[in-house]
Amino acid sequence: MGSPRQLKLGAFMRPVSIHTAWWRYPGSFPDANFNFAHLWRFAETLERGKFDAFFMADHLAVLNMPMKALMRSATVTSFEPLTLLSALAVVTERLGLVATASTTFDAPYHIARRFASLDHLSGGRAGWNVVTTSNPDAALNFGLDEHMEHDERYRRAREFYDVVTGLWDSWADDAFIRDVENGVYFDPERLHVLAHKGEFLSVRGPLNIARPVQGWPVIVQAGASEAGRQLAAETAEVIFAGGGGIAEAKQFYADVKGRMDRLGRDPDHLKILPGVLVVVGRTDEEAHEKRALLDSLIHPDSGIASLSVMLGHDASDFDLDARLPDIPETNASRSGRQRIVELARRENLTVRQLAQRAGSYSGLAMVGTPQTIADEMEEWFSSRAADGFNVMFPFVPEGLEAFVDGVVPELQRRGIFRSEYEGRTLRENLGLPRPENRFFPRR
Repeated sequence: MGSPRQLKLGAFMRPVSIHTAWWRYPGSFPDANFNFAHLWRFAETLERGKFDAFFMADHLAVLNMPMKALMRSATVTSFEPLTLLSALAVVTERLGLVATASTTFDAPYHIARRFASLDHLSGGRAGWNVVTTSNPDAALNFGLDEHMEHDERYRRAREFYDVVTGLWDSWADDAFIRDVENGVYFDPERLHVLAHKGEFLSVRGPLNIARPVQGWPVIVQAGASEAGRQLAAETAEVIFAGGGGIAEAKQFYADVKGRMDRLGRDPDHLKILPGVLVVVGRTDEEAHEKRALLDSLIHPDSGIASLSVMLGHDASDFDLDARLPDIPETNASRSGRQRIVELARRENLTVRQLAQRAGSYSGLAMVGTPQTIADEMEEWFSSRAADGFNVMFPFVPEGLEAFVDGVVPELQRRGIFRSEYEGRTLRENLGLPRPENRFFPRR
């Protein structure tokens, strides 16, 4: 009989909070996005809390907002993810290090090399969040006048994944014999040249770095559209899901894992972690007061700008006290736009109310005592709506420390979260197998 199922926890750390006003909260570190000493402290706190991973999202352009809104945003500056995570690899021992890297604008050889390097530097703790970039301003930063169409982005992403993982398999695990006496560094029979030519990509290979410690860094995805779900079912090992209601989450969980089963993949080899904003208080009332204070710090200019980004459509001319008008199809993230539109319709919100929700994070939130939050997490976990959560802290350092010192011990007392790490690699801690080399099967 196998060991009991354990909840997994990622930490969404770029920006250090998803909430627009996090940097204005009393006691928060306003420069936390771009201060290595703070981020080092946060990583140590997460490791003390036995979190699976420190996750860095990424933007390839300054957000397309009117300047009156952009000037109020703390997301305009942040470290390049792989650079930061390589530094954090030196000051942590077990914490997974997951970064976003786009298949739309980068080259697969670069991605393969960077993540293989991070995996070696960290002793096997790297993860790649595979994304397609929907921000049209990012296209302008990469020499393109027009953005790639949604379904085309996903076809390219599927081919990109095949190329990157193929490059990771360039060398057999035992290729580097380093025979000093005979002067032979590697066995040529244990090297594979990829020679890929496809619809979007042409990559010869091989990769000029040894196979990663984990075989492949853990593959993470976040897409919830039809194309995103299918890509995840075919390739993902972790999904950072959008946080809606529990009924919607159960449907998503069953859908994606059902697709995996039909494809011949073991559904247990994918961990679905919905994003959740968690506000911890000594009482439920205190926690709600913290959330209310945080929301009150959102400037209206920021709220409308956040809403525009989510909709992929300029909301600045909307009547603030009217209902949300019909929004035309755009090339933005379909699942993200659908969630905010459904929220507006479901709760009959005005544009003004919706803008504040957009700025304050409109997805899943758990607000209360450690016991209250643990109750909710346990319900989601036990009912197969989630395998764990990608936790978003409302402000730092207090919000992070309150979770680690309050909620984590409560989850441990219930026997659904580890007291010690299971292993040294991210795969070991997530309970994921090490992929076999497609070109050099075990002998």
